[in-house]
Amino acid sequence: MGVIEMINPATGERLGEVEETAPEAIERAMVHARKAFRRWGSLPLSERMDHLSRLRHYMVDHADELAETVVKDTGKVPLEALMTEILPTVELLKYYEKKAASILKPKKVPTPITLIGRRSWVEYRPMGVVAIIAPWNYPFQLAMIPAISALVAGNVVLIKPSELSPLTGLLIEKVFRKIGFPEDVVQVIHGGKEVGARLVSARPDKIFFTGSVTTGKQVMAAAAEHLIPVDLELGGKDPMIVFADADLRRAANGAVWGAFTNAGQTCMAVERLYVESSVYETFVQMVKERTEALRLAEENADVGSMTSPRQVDIVEEQLADAREKGATILCGGRRTGSDGLHFEPTVLVDVDHSMRIMTEETFGPVLAIMPFDTEEEAIRLANDTPYGLNSSIWTKNRKKARRVAGRIEAGNVCINDVMINMVNPDLPYGGIKLSGIGRYHGPEGLLSFCHRVALIAHPGRKKREIHWYPYSEPQTNAIRYLIRSLYGKGLRLSLKELFNLAGQFLRRK
Repeated sequence: MGVIEMINPATGERLGEVEETAPEAIERAMVHARKAFRRWGSLPLSERMDHLSRLRHYMVDHADELAETVVKDTGKVPLEALMTEILPTVELLKYYEKKAASILKPKKVPTPITLIGRRSWVEYRPMGVVAIIAPWNYPFQLAMIPAISALVAGNVVLIKPSELSPLTGLLIEKVFRKIGFPEDVVQVIHGGKEVGARLVSARPDKIFFTGSVTTGKQVMAAAAEHLIPVDLELGGKDPMIVFADADLRRAANGAVWGAFTNAGQTCMAVERLYVESSVYETFVQMVKERTEALRLAEENADVGSMTSPRQVDIVEEQLADAREKGATILCGGRRTGSDGLHFEPTVLVDVDHSMRIMTEETFGPVLAIMPFDTEEEAIRLANDTPYGLNSSIWTKNRKKARRVAGRIEAGNVCINDVMINMVNPDLPYGGIKLSGIGRYHGPEGLLSFCHRVALIAHPGRKKREIHWYPYSEPQTNAIRYLIRSLYGKGLRLSLKELFNLAGQFLRRK
Protein backbone atom coordinates (compact mmCIF):
# COMPACT_ATOMS: atom_id res chain seq x y z
CA MET A 1 0.00 0.00 0.00
CA GLY A 2 1.56 3.28 -1.13
CA VAL A 3 1.08 6.94 -0.39
CA ILE A 4 -0.03 9.49 -3.02
CA GLU A 5 1.50 12.92 -2.60
CA MET A 6 -0.78 15.81 -3.49
CA ILE A 7 0.94 18.68 -5.33
CA ASN A 8 -0.51 21.83 -6.88
CA PRO A 9 0.81 21.54 -10.46
CA ALA A 10 0.61 25.29 -11.06
CA THR A 11 2.71 26.29 -8.04
CA GLY A 12 4.51 23.15 -6.89
CA GLU A 13 2.94 23.58 -3.43
CA ARG A 14 2.63 20.37 -1.42
CA LEU A 15 -1.02 19.88 -0.42
CA GLY A 16 -0.67 16.73 1.69
CA GLU A 17 -0.90 13.04 1.03
CA VAL A 18 -3.45 10.25 0.90
CA GLU A 19 -2.93 6.54 1.41
CA GLU A 20 -3.77 4.15 -1.39
CA THR A 21 -6.69 1.87 -0.63
CA ALA A 22 -5.44 -1.57 0.36
CA PRO A 23 -6.64 -4.67 -1.52
CA GLU A 24 -8.57 -5.96 1.48
CA ALA A 25 -10.20 -2.54 1.90
CA ILE A 26 -11.44 -2.70 -1.69
CA GLU A 27 -13.02 -6.07 -0.98
CA ARG A 28 -14.67 -4.64 2.14
CA ALA A 29 -15.91 -1.65 0.18
CA MET A 30 -17.57 -3.98 -2.31
CA VAL A 31 -19.26 -5.95 0.50
CA HIS A 32 -20.53 -2.71 2.07
CA ALA A 33 -21.66 -1.46 -1.33
CA ARG A 34 -23.73 -4.57 -1.99
CA LYS A 35 -25.44 -4.19 1.38
CA ALA A 36 -26.08 -0.51 0.70
CA PHE A 37 -27.55 -1.35 -2.70
CA ARG A 38 -30.29 -3.40 -1.08
CA ARG A 39 -31.37 -0.28 0.79
CA TRP A 40 -30.72 2.41 -1.81
CA GLY A 41 -32.05 0.45 -4.79
CA SER A 42 -35.33 -0.24 -3.01
CA LEU A 43 -35.99 3.41 -2.15
CA PRO A 44 -38.69 5.14 -4.18
CA LEU A 45 -37.21 7.41 -6.83
CA SER A 46 -38.65 10.46 -5.06
CA GLU A 47 -36.58 9.68 -1.95
CA ARG A 48 -33.41 9.18 -3.96
CA MET A 49 -34.03 12.50 -5.68
CA ASP A 50 -34.48 14.23 -2.30
CA HIS A 51 -30.92 13.22 -1.41
CA LEU A 52 -29.62 14.38 -4.78
CA SER A 53 -31.48 17.67 -4.51
CA ARG A 54 -29.57 18.34 -1.27
CA LEU A 55 -26.39 17.59 -3.20
CA ARG A 56 -27.27 20.23 -5.79
CA HIS A 57 -28.06 22.85 -3.17
CA TYR A 58 -24.80 22.15 -1.35
CA MET A 59 -22.80 22.46 -4.55
CA VAL A 60 -24.47 25.75 -5.45
CA ASP A 61 -23.90 27.18 -1.96
CA HIS A 62 -20.24 26.08 -1.94
CA ALA A 63 -19.42 26.50 -5.63
CA ASP A 64 -16.40 28.76 -5.09
CA GLU A 65 -14.98 26.50 -2.40
CA LEU A 66 -15.37 23.43 -4.59
CA ALA A 67 -13.81 25.20 -7.57
CA GLU A 68 -10.87 26.39 -5.46
CA THR A 69 -10.05 22.82 -4.47
CA VAL A 70 -10.18 21.65 -8.09
CA VAL A 71 -7.90 24.55 -9.08
CA LYS A 72 -5.31 23.48 -6.50
CA ASP A 73 -5.54 19.88 -7.66
CA THR A 74 -5.27 20.46 -11.41
CA GLY A 75 -3.70 23.87 -12.08
CA LYS A 76 -6.67 25.09 -14.15
CA VAL A 77 -7.90 28.66 -13.76
CA PRO A 78 -10.85 29.42 -11.41
CA LEU A 79 -13.31 30.38 -14.14
CA GLU A 80 -12.75 27.07 -15.91
CA ALA A 81 -13.23 25.15 -12.67
CA LEU A 82 -16.60 26.86 -12.13
CA MET A 83 -17.62 26.66 -15.78
CA THR A 84 -16.56 23.10 -16.61
CA GLU A 85 -16.63 21.26 -13.28
CA ILE A 86 -19.42 22.77 -11.16
CA LEU A 87 -21.87 24.18 -13.72
CA PRO A 88 -22.36 20.98 -15.80
CA THR A 89 -22.76 18.91 -12.64
CA VAL A 90 -25.51 21.04 -11.09
CA GLU A 91 -27.14 21.35 -14.51
CA LEU A 92 -27.37 17.57 -14.80
CA LEU A 93 -28.72 17.28 -11.24
CA LYS A 94 -31.46 19.78 -12.05
CA TYR A 95 -32.22 17.98 -15.30
CA TYR A 96 -32.72 14.63 -13.58
CA GLU A 97 -34.79 16.21 -10.81
CA LYS A 98 -37.19 17.32 -13.54
CA LYS A 99 -37.06 14.34 -15.88
CA ALA A 100 -35.87 11.20 -14.09
CA ALA A 101 -39.40 10.11 -13.17
CA SER A 102 -40.59 10.19 -16.78
CA ILE A 103 -37.40 8.54 -18.07
CA LEU A 104 -37.46 5.68 -15.56
CA LYS A 105 -41.18 4.96 -15.50
CA PRO A 106 -42.29 1.70 -17.18
CA LYS A 107 -42.93 2.22 -20.89
CA LYS A 108 -45.77 0.55 -22.74
CA VAL A 109 -44.75 -0.80 -26.14
CA PRO A 110 -46.93 -2.08 -29.00
CA THR A 111 -47.90 -5.74 -29.14
CA PRO A 112 -48.22 -7.27 -32.63
CA ILE A 113 -51.56 -8.58 -33.84
CA THR A 114 -50.26 -12.14 -33.71
CA LEU A 115 -50.00 -11.73 -29.92
CA ILE A 116 -53.42 -10.18 -29.57
CA GLY A 117 -54.85 -10.05 -26.06
CA ARG A 118 -51.49 -9.44 -24.41
CA ARG A 119 -49.90 -6.26 -23.02
CA SER A 120 -46.18 -5.43 -23.38
CA TRP A 121 -43.99 -2.99 -21.48
CA VAL A 122 -40.41 -2.29 -20.42
CA GLU A 123 -39.20 -1.67 -16.88
CA TYR A 124 -35.86 -0.10 -15.89
CA ARG A 125 -34.11 -1.58 -12.88
CA PRO A 126 -30.78 -0.68 -11.26
CA MET A 127 -27.76 -2.82 -12.02
CA GLY A 128 -26.15 -2.89 -8.57
CA VAL A 129 -22.64 -1.64 -7.82
CA VAL A 130 -21.15 0.70 -10.43
CA ALA A 131 -17.38 1.28 -10.48
CA ILE A 132 -16.43 4.70 -11.82
CA ILE A 133 -12.80 5.19 -12.81
CA ALA A 134 -12.33 8.92 -13.35
CA PRO A 135 -9.61 10.94 -15.11
CA TRP A 136 -7.49 13.88 -13.93
CA ASN A 137 -8.36 16.52 -16.53
CA TYR A 138 -11.90 17.21 -15.25
CA PRO A 139 -11.71 15.22 -12.02
CA PHE A 140 -14.88 16.53 -10.37
CA GLN A 141 -17.28 16.61 -13.32
CA LEU A 142 -16.15 13.33 -14.89
CA ALA A 143 -16.53 11.49 -11.58
CA MET A 144 -19.73 13.16 -10.39
CA ILE A 145 -21.82 13.09 -13.57
CA PRO A 146 -21.66 9.30 -14.12
CA ALA A 147 -22.00 8.81 -10.35
CA ILE A 148 -25.14 10.96 -10.27
CA SER A 149 -26.64 9.10 -13.23
CA ALA A 150 -25.93 5.76 -11.55
CA LEU A 151 -27.40 6.96 -8.24
CA VAL A 152 -30.57 8.32 -9.82
CA ALA A 153 -31.13 4.92 -11.45
CA GLY A 154 -30.86 3.24 -8.03
CA ASN A 155 -27.28 1.96 -8.11
CA VAL A 156 -24.52 2.52 -5.58
CA VAL A 157 -21.08 3.67 -6.70
CA LEU A 158 -17.40 3.09 -6.01
CA ILE A 159 -15.37 5.99 -7.41
CA LYS A 160 -11.65 5.76 -8.13
CA PRO A 161 -10.23 9.20 -8.91
CA SER A 162 -6.99 9.54 -10.83
CA GLU A 163 -3.83 9.36 -8.75
CA LEU A 164 -2.93 12.70 -10.38
CA SER A 165 -5.95 14.44 -8.83
CA PRO A 166 -6.41 12.82 -5.41
CA LEU A 167 -7.46 16.04 -3.69
CA THR A 168 -10.65 16.08 -5.74
CA GLY A 169 -11.34 12.50 -4.62
CA LEU A 170 -11.15 13.67 -1.01
CA LEU A 171 -13.43 16.58 -1.94
CA ILE A 172 -16.05 14.21 -3.36
CA GLU A 173 -15.97 12.19 -0.13
CA LYS A 174 -16.41 15.40 1.86
CA VAL A 175 -19.36 16.61 -0.21
CA PHE A 176 -21.38 13.41 0.23
CA ARG A 177 -20.51 13.29 3.91
CA LYS A 178 -21.56 16.91 4.47
CA ILE A 179 -25.05 16.37 3.02
CA GLY A 180 -25.61 13.25 5.08
CA PHE A 181 -25.79 10.86 2.15
CA PRO A 182 -26.75 7.28 3.17
CA GLU A 183 -23.77 5.27 4.37
CA ASP A 184 -21.75 3.31 1.78
CA VAL A 185 -23.91 4.37 -1.15
CA VAL A 186 -20.96 6.42 -2.42
CA GLN A 187 -17.43 5.28 -1.58
CA VAL A 188 -14.12 6.59 -2.90
CA ILE A 189 -11.19 4.29 -3.65
CA HIS A 190 -7.76 5.96 -3.82
CA GLY A 191 -4.80 4.81 -5.88
CA GLY A 192 -3.25 4.26 -9.28
CA LYS A 193 -3.55 1.61 -11.96
CA GLU A 194 -3.06 -1.34 -9.60
CA VAL A 195 -5.90 -0.12 -7.40
CA GLY A 196 -8.06 0.35 -10.49
CA ALA A 197 -7.27 -3.21 -11.57
CA ARG A 198 -8.25 -4.53 -8.13
CA LEU A 199 -11.50 -2.59 -8.29
CA VAL A 200 -12.33 -4.23 -11.62
CA SER A 201 -11.39 -7.67 -10.25
CA ALA A 202 -13.80 -7.11 -7.34
CA ARG A 203 -16.51 -7.69 -9.97
CA PRO A 204 -18.77 -4.63 -9.90
CA ASP A 205 -22.00 -4.87 -11.85
CA LYS A 206 -20.95 -2.15 -14.29
CA ILE A 207 -17.79 -0.15 -15.02
CA PHE A 208 -17.72 3.42 -16.28
CA PHE A 209 -14.20 4.37 -17.36
CA THR A 210 -12.91 7.70 -18.62
CA GLY A 211 -9.29 7.91 -19.75
CA SER A 212 -6.83 6.79 -22.38
CA VAL A 213 -7.48 4.30 -25.16
CA THR A 214 -4.70 2.02 -23.91
CA THR A 215 -6.06 1.79 -20.37
CA GLY A 216 -9.63 1.56 -21.64
CA LYS A 217 -8.75 -1.53 -23.64
CA GLN A 218 -7.17 -3.09 -20.54
CA VAL A 219 -10.27 -2.34 -18.47
CA MET A 220 -12.52 -3.84 -21.12
CA ALA A 221 -10.38 -6.98 -21.42
CA ALA A 222 -10.45 -7.50 -17.64
CA ALA A 223 -14.21 -6.87 -17.50
CA ALA A 224 -14.78 -9.40 -20.29
CA GLU A 225 -13.53 -12.18 -18.01
CA HIS A 226 -16.74 -11.80 -16.01
CA LEU A 227 -18.97 -10.27 -18.74
CA ILE A 228 -19.17 -6.99 -16.82
CA PRO A 229 -20.76 -4.28 -18.99
CA VAL A 230 -18.44 -1.35 -19.65
CA ASP A 231 -18.85 2.21 -20.86
CA LEU A 232 -15.64 3.76 -22.20
CA GLU A 233 -15.17 7.50 -22.64
CA LEU A 234 -11.77 7.72 -24.30
CA GLY A 235 -9.62 10.13 -26.29
CA GLY A 236 -10.12 12.23 -29.34
CA LYS A 237 -8.32 14.02 -32.16
CA ASP A 238 -11.15 16.37 -32.92
CA PRO A 239 -11.33 18.27 -36.23
CA MET A 240 -12.66 21.76 -36.86
CA ILE A 241 -13.60 22.68 -40.44
CA VAL A 242 -13.82 26.37 -41.39
CA PHE A 243 -15.34 27.19 -44.76
CA ALA A 244 -14.70 30.49 -46.52
CA ASP A 245 -18.28 31.66 -45.92
CA ALA A 246 -18.04 31.27 -42.13
CA ASP A 247 -18.07 34.19 -39.71
CA LEU A 248 -14.28 34.20 -39.44
CA ARG A 249 -14.08 36.24 -36.26
CA ARG A 250 -16.45 33.92 -34.44
CA ALA A 251 -14.63 30.88 -35.82
CA ALA A 252 -11.22 32.23 -34.78
CA ASN A 253 -12.44 32.95 -31.26
CA GLY A 254 -13.99 29.49 -31.09
CA ALA A 255 -10.83 27.83 -32.35
CA VAL A 256 -8.61 29.52 -29.76
CA TRP A 257 -10.90 28.67 -26.88
CA GLY A 258 -11.57 25.16 -28.17
CA ALA A 259 -7.86 24.44 -28.49
CA PHE A 260 -6.51 26.01 -25.30
CA THR A 261 -9.19 25.83 -22.59
CA ASN A 262 -7.95 23.70 -19.68
CA ALA A 263 -4.50 24.00 -21.29
CA GLY A 264 -5.75 21.80 -24.13
CA GLN A 265 -6.27 18.87 -21.76
CA THR A 266 -9.74 18.07 -23.03
CA CYS A 267 -10.77 15.02 -25.01
CA MET A 268 -13.08 17.28 -27.06
CA ALA A 269 -10.40 19.91 -27.69
CA VAL A 270 -9.85 21.26 -31.19
CA GLU A 271 -6.58 19.59 -32.18
CA ARG A 272 -6.86 19.67 -35.99
CA LEU A 273 -8.07 22.81 -37.76
CA TYR A 274 -8.84 22.69 -41.51
CA VAL A 275 -9.42 26.04 -43.25
CA GLU A 276 -10.61 26.65 -46.81
CA SER A 277 -7.65 27.85 -48.87
CA SER A 278 -9.15 31.16 -49.99
CA VAL A 279 -9.30 32.45 -46.40
CA TYR A 280 -6.46 30.38 -44.95
CA GLU A 281 -3.82 33.12 -44.58
CA THR A 282 -6.30 35.60 -43.14
CA PHE A 283 -7.70 33.09 -40.70
CA VAL A 284 -4.30 31.84 -39.53
CA GLN A 285 -3.29 35.43 -38.74
CA MET A 286 -6.50 35.94 -36.73
CA VAL A 287 -5.84 32.79 -34.71
CA LYS A 288 -2.19 33.76 -34.13
CA GLU A 289 -3.11 37.22 -32.84
CA ARG A 290 -5.73 35.85 -30.45
CA THR A 291 -3.39 33.13 -29.20
CA GLU A 292 -0.56 35.58 -28.50
CA ALA A 293 -2.97 37.73 -26.48
CA LEU A 294 -3.75 34.93 -24.00
CA ARG A 295 -2.46 35.43 -20.46
CA LEU A 296 -0.43 32.57 -19.00
CA ALA A 297 0.98 31.92 -15.50
CA GLU A 298 -0.19 35.21 -14.01
CA GLU A 299 -3.03 36.53 -11.90
CA ASN A 300 -6.31 36.40 -13.82
CA ALA A 301 -4.67 34.09 -16.36
CA ASP A 302 -6.63 32.72 -19.30
CA VAL A 303 -4.66 29.46 -19.52
CA GLY A 304 -3.61 27.48 -16.46
CA SER A 305 -0.88 24.93 -16.07
CA MET A 306 -0.89 21.42 -17.39
CA THR A 307 -1.51 18.74 -14.76
CA SER A 308 0.63 15.75 -15.77
CA PRO A 309 4.42 15.99 -16.25
CA ARG A 310 4.26 13.05 -18.65
CA GLN A 311 1.68 14.88 -20.75
CA VAL A 312 4.05 17.84 -21.15
CA ASP A 313 6.67 15.40 -22.43
CA ILE A 314 4.20 14.05 -25.00
CA VAL A 315 3.46 17.57 -26.24
CA GLU A 316 7.16 18.27 -26.69
CA GLU A 317 7.75 14.94 -28.44
CA GLN A 318 4.95 15.61 -30.93
CA LEU A 319 6.16 19.14 -31.61
CA ALA A 320 9.71 17.89 -32.21
CA ASP A 321 8.40 15.28 -34.68
CA ALA A 322 6.37 17.94 -36.50
CA ARG A 323 9.31 20.34 -36.77
CA GLU A 324 11.57 17.59 -38.11
CA LYS A 325 8.99 16.90 -40.84
CA GLY A 326 8.66 20.54 -41.88
CA ALA A 327 6.06 22.14 -39.59
CA THR A 328 6.39 25.78 -38.58
CA ILE A 329 5.61 27.05 -35.08
CA LEU A 330 3.96 30.47 -35.41
CA CYS A 331 3.78 31.13 -31.68
CA GLY A 332 4.33 29.32 -28.41
CA GLY A 333 5.98 25.93 -28.27
CA ARG A 334 7.83 26.18 -24.96
CA ARG A 335 7.49 25.37 -21.28
CA THR A 336 7.34 28.39 -19.01
CA GLY A 337 7.69 28.92 -15.26
CA SER A 338 9.90 27.20 -12.73
CA ASP A 339 7.53 24.26 -12.27
CA GLY A 340 7.80 23.18 -15.91
CA LEU A 341 4.07 22.45 -16.21
CA HIS A 342 2.99 25.70 -17.82
CA PHE A 343 3.18 25.44 -21.59
CA GLU A 344 2.71 28.29 -24.04
CA PRO A 345 -0.38 28.07 -26.26
CA THR A 346 1.07 26.92 -29.57
CA VAL A 347 -0.04 27.39 -33.18
CA LEU A 348 1.47 25.22 -35.94
CA VAL A 349 1.23 25.46 -39.72
CA ASP A 350 2.83 23.59 -42.64
CA VAL A 351 1.48 20.37 -41.17
CA ASP A 352 0.25 17.17 -42.81
CA HIS A 353 -0.99 13.75 -41.79
CA SER A 354 2.45 12.19 -41.75
CA MET A 355 3.07 14.00 -38.46
CA ARG A 356 2.17 12.64 -35.04
CA ILE A 357 0.70 16.04 -34.17
CA MET A 358 -2.07 15.35 -36.74
CA THR A 359 -2.73 11.70 -35.95
CA GLU A 360 -2.11 11.12 -32.21
CA GLU A 361 -4.00 12.72 -29.36
CA THR A 362 -1.90 15.64 -28.06
CA PHE A 363 -3.88 16.61 -24.94
CA GLY A 364 -2.06 19.88 -24.56
CA PRO A 365 -2.24 23.53 -25.70
CA VAL A 366 -1.36 22.95 -29.36
CA LEU A 367 -3.39 23.85 -32.45
CA ALA A 368 -2.30 22.58 -35.87
CA ILE A 369 -3.81 24.35 -38.92
CA MET A 370 -3.97 22.96 -42.46
CA PRO A 371 -5.65 24.28 -45.65
CA PHE A 372 -8.15 22.46 -47.88
CA ASP A 373 -9.58 23.23 -51.32
CA THR A 374 -12.90 21.37 -51.56
CA GLU A 375 -15.69 20.17 -49.31
CA GLU A 376 -14.84 16.58 -50.19
CA GLU A 377 -11.21 17.10 -49.16
CA ALA A 378 -12.25 18.65 -45.84
CA ILE A 379 -14.45 15.67 -45.00
CA ARG A 380 -11.72 13.22 -45.99
CA LEU A 381 -9.14 14.96 -43.80
CA ALA A 382 -11.52 15.24 -40.85
CA ASN A 383 -12.33 11.52 -41.00
CA ASP A 384 -8.69 10.46 -41.47
CA THR A 385 -8.30 9.42 -37.83
CA PRO A 386 -8.90 6.34 -35.65
CA TYR A 387 -10.79 8.61 -33.23
CA GLY A 388 -14.37 9.84 -33.43
CA LEU A 389 -15.39 11.94 -30.44
CA ASN A 390 -16.26 15.53 -31.33
CA SER A 391 -16.06 17.84 -34.33
CA SER A 392 -17.18 21.26 -35.50
CA ILE A 393 -18.24 22.77 -38.84
CA TRP A 394 -18.24 26.50 -39.51
CA THR A 395 -20.28 28.01 -42.35
CA LYS A 396 -23.21 30.38 -42.84
CA ASN A 397 -24.75 27.93 -45.33
CA ARG A 398 -27.11 25.80 -43.24
CA LYS A 399 -27.69 23.25 -45.97
CA LYS A 400 -23.94 22.71 -46.41
CA ALA A 401 -23.44 22.54 -42.64
CA ARG A 402 -26.02 19.77 -42.27
CA ARG A 403 -24.68 17.94 -45.31
CA VAL A 404 -21.11 17.93 -44.01
CA ALA A 405 -22.23 17.10 -40.46
CA GLY A 406 -23.97 14.03 -41.82
CA ARG A 407 -20.69 12.69 -43.17
CA ILE A 408 -18.41 13.38 -40.20
CA GLU A 409 -17.42 10.22 -38.33
CA ALA A 410 -17.88 11.37 -34.75
CA GLY A 411 -20.26 10.87 -31.87
CA ASN A 412 -20.82 14.62 -31.54
CA VAL A 413 -20.93 17.44 -34.07
CA CYS A 414 -21.17 21.21 -33.46
CA ILE A 415 -22.19 23.69 -36.14
CA ASN A 416 -20.75 27.21 -35.72
CA ASP A 417 -19.91 26.29 -32.15
CA VAL A 418 -17.30 24.24 -30.36
CA MET A 419 -17.20 21.66 -27.55
CA ILE A 420 -20.64 22.69 -26.31
CA ASN A 421 -22.37 19.32 -26.82
CA MET A 422 -21.61 18.15 -23.31
CA VAL A 423 -23.33 21.12 -21.68
CA ASN A 424 -26.78 20.17 -22.97
CA PRO A 425 -28.00 17.45 -20.57
CA ASP A 426 -30.64 16.32 -23.07
CA LEU A 427 -27.97 15.23 -25.57
CA PRO A 428 -26.30 11.82 -25.26
CA TYR A 429 -22.53 12.13 -25.11
CA GLY A 430 -19.93 9.62 -26.28
CA GLY A 431 -17.65 8.63 -29.12
CA ILE A 432 -17.24 6.13 -31.92
CA LYS A 433 -14.18 4.23 -33.19
CA LEU A 434 -11.31 4.50 -30.66
CA SER A 435 -13.09 7.29 -28.81
CA GLY A 436 -15.21 4.89 -26.84
CA ILE A 437 -18.29 2.78 -26.30
CA GLY A 438 -21.56 3.84 -24.73
CA ARG A 439 -23.32 7.13 -23.99
CA TYR A 440 -24.06 9.20 -20.95
CA HIS A 441 -26.10 12.38 -20.29
CA GLY A 442 -29.74 12.63 -21.29
CA PRO A 443 -32.27 9.80 -21.19
CA GLU A 444 -29.82 7.37 -22.80
CA GLY A 445 -27.21 8.18 -20.18
CA LEU A 446 -29.58 7.44 -17.33
CA LEU A 447 -30.90 4.24 -18.89
CA SER A 448 -27.34 3.03 -19.53
CA PHE A 449 -27.14 2.43 -15.78
CA CYS A 450 -30.28 0.27 -15.84
CA HIS A 451 -31.22 -3.25 -16.79
CA ARG A 452 -34.02 -3.11 -19.36
CA VAL A 453 -36.55 -5.74 -18.41
CA ALA A 454 -39.08 -6.76 -21.05
CA LEU A 455 -42.48 -7.87 -19.74
CA ILE A 456 -45.49 -9.30 -21.54
CA ALA A 457 -48.74 -10.33 -19.87
CA HIS A 458 -51.72 -12.44 -20.92
CA PRO A 459 -55.05 -12.44 -19.04
CA GLY A 460 -54.53 -16.19 -18.57
CA ARG A 461 -58.11 -17.24 -19.18
CA LYS A 462 -57.55 -19.47 -22.24
CA LYS A 463 -56.42 -23.08 -21.92
CA ARG A 464 -53.99 -23.06 -24.84
CA GLU A 465 -52.52 -20.95 -27.63
CA ILE A 466 -52.51 -21.50 -31.37
CA HIS A 467 -48.76 -22.19 -31.40
CA TRP A 468 -48.72 -24.67 -28.46
CA TYR A 469 -48.65 -28.48 -28.60
CA PRO A 470 -49.99 -30.71 -30.02
CA TYR A 471 -48.86 -29.70 -33.54
CA SER A 472 -51.03 -30.61 -36.53
CA GLU A 473 -51.13 -30.14 -40.30
CA PRO A 474 -54.08 -27.70 -40.13
CA GLN A 475 -52.09 -25.73 -37.54
CA THR A 476 -49.09 -25.57 -39.87
CA ASN A 477 -51.33 -24.39 -42.71
CA ALA A 478 -52.83 -21.74 -40.45
CA ILE A 479 -49.41 -20.35 -39.46
CA ARG A 480 -48.40 -20.36 -43.15
CA TYR A 481 -51.58 -18.45 -43.97
CA LEU A 482 -50.90 -15.95 -41.20
CA ILE A 483 -47.42 -15.22 -42.58
CA ARG A 484 -48.74 -14.67 -46.12
CA SER A 485 -51.75 -12.59 -45.18
CA LEU A 486 -50.11 -10.38 -42.54
CA TYR A 487 -46.67 -9.85 -44.07
CA GLY A 488 -46.90 -10.70 -47.76
CA LYS A 489 -48.56 -9.19 -50.83
CA GLY A 490 -51.63 -11.37 -50.68
CA LEU A 491 -54.98 -10.81 -49.00
CA ARG A 492 -54.91 -9.12 -45.61
CA LEU A 493 -56.37 -10.93 -42.63
CA SER A 494 -59.04 -8.96 -40.74
CA LEU A 495 -59.19 -8.93 -36.97
CA LYS A 496 -62.37 -11.00 -37.06
CA GLU A 497 -60.74 -13.58 -39.34
CA LEU A 498 -57.73 -13.78 -37.00
CA PHE A 499 -60.00 -14.50 -34.03
CA ASN A 500 -61.90 -17.14 -36.01
CA LEU A 501 -58.66 -18.79 -37.13
CA ALA A 502 -57.29 -18.89 -33.59
CA GLY A 503 -60.62 -20.17 -32.27
CA GLN A 504 -60.51 -23.22 -34.51
CA PHE A 505 -57.54 -24.49 -32.55
CA LEU A 506 -58.38 -23.17 -29.11
CA ARG A 507 -61.69 -25.00 -29.15
CA ARG A 508 -59.87 -28.29 -29.72
CA LYS A 509 -58.79 -28.49 -26.05
